[in-house]
Amino acid sequence: MPPILSLRHYNRDQITHSHEHTQLVFGLRGRLDFEVDGNGSRIQQQLLAVVPRDTRHACDSAEGSLCLVLDIPDGDWLRRQLGHHADSAQRLLERPAALHLSQTQSQLVGWLAASPINDPIISEQGAALLLASLAVGCEPIARQHPLPIAALQDFVDRHLSHPLEVKDLARSVGLSVQRFHARFVSETGLTPQAFIRRRRLHQGRELLLSTPLAVGEIAARVGYASQSAFTAALSRQFGITPREVRRESLDKPQA
Repeated sequence: MPPILSLRHYNRDQITHSHEHTQLVFGLRGRLDFEVDGNGSRIQQQLLAVVPRDTRHACDSAEGSLCLVLDIPDGDWLRRQLGHHADSAQRLLERPAALHLSQTQSQLVGWLAASPINDPIISEQGAALLLASLAVGCEPIARQHPLPIAALQDFVDRHLSHPLEVKDLARSVGLSVQRFHARFVSETGLTPQAFIRRRRLHQGRELLLSTPLAVGEIAARVGYASQSAFTAALSRQFGITPREVRRESLDKPQA
């Protein structure tokens, strides 16, 4: 039997197996493609996979991922550690699932991952605390339509000069900020903030190429408080300054 709590790195090498104990896999960093009993999911921060005992599963991560893994001991460990929460926890662990963590549960996972979990007392009691929290409630990832990425892109483009926040995008598709953030990262591999920033810079670059507007005016149109902030962000994203963007456009042969 492996340690109750452990940190594990996954890579593009696929793992396919089963084991005689129940396992929970919590995403910390990166994305882990996970398949349990024929059902696929993508595990990353604020998500977890439930792998019941003797259930065949496969996983791999194209770009690498880090997960906190909870291997649940057999016997009456759940009953001894969880008391009146044991029955709810047992029901949670009986079938494969991909689940959303609440913000508090996600913070607990992060705290445990940063703790000395090789200490048996911290590992056992931390695992029990985490399971008790899950037994109280967590949300299944239901089969759902993908987010309307094209409509979200259009929404951002129409509001580039405003101080857009994640809650604005979440409200536009009728989701809570927490649900929207988790789904957006799962479906696109980007945080909503990174998506907004990319749209600002993409549109800024297009304006540099297609208009004679001053750089400061373009910066304001795409939501940057100053020309210097826009220039620094453009350089980080594309490795090129506004002046160099325009020089490139002038150097291109005209059709």
